[in-house]
Amino acid sequence: MTNLQIKTEPRSITVDISSLMTLPQMSEEQFYEFCDRNPDLQIERNAKGEVIVMPPAFADTGNRNFKVAVQLGIWADQDATGEGFDSSAGFTLPSGAMRSPDASWIKLERWNVLTDAQKASFAPICPDFVIELRSSSDTLKSLQTKMQEYIENGVSLGLLIDRQSRTVYCYRADGSVAVLNHPDSVSCDPELPDFTLQMAKIW
Repeated sequence: MTNLQIKTEPRSITVDISSLMTLPQMSEEQFYEFCDRNPDLQIERNAKGEVIVMPPAFADTGNRNFKVAVQLGIWADQDATGEGFDSSAGFTLPSGAMRSPDASWIKLERWNVLTDAQKASFAPICPDFVIELRSSSDTLKSLQTKMQEYIENGVSLGLLIDRQSRTVYCYRADGSVAVLNHPDSVSCDPELPDFTLQMAKIW
């Protein structure tokens, strides 16, 4: 008889490494080195300096992330007023947190102000637009907190997609949050003119 093992997606963990360092918080150089030594993990840092370690996404989650990024990328190429990024891109927010949205977009007028060295690092800029896709290991509350952090740091529009309930939360700079239940599409006007995220392949 064959023994079956059912694996659930590993959860992210938050690591407070301040007591292990000579400095109260991990410096930027130490954080870069930590990320370089762990290339197979997605790593973020919150505004407190705590490191959040996330395992690679399961295939299904990665597939949905890809479909989100493809739609944004096609629009960004046609619109030509900004640059799009996938989930591997990390940005250092004004709060000091380093975040890697599942997909994001930045206006060219802001992106081009950065130096080549800044662009080649965890760029010190907050995206204008972000998308977070909830995986089976994410709690809705933690992602909602992250979306508020994005807005507080300068994001104009953020989409939180919860596949479990087929709900999309639309966060805007004015503090409003629109809740869309079972939408077929999500319009990102006026922040991203003429960009509509089609949800059929994302659900």
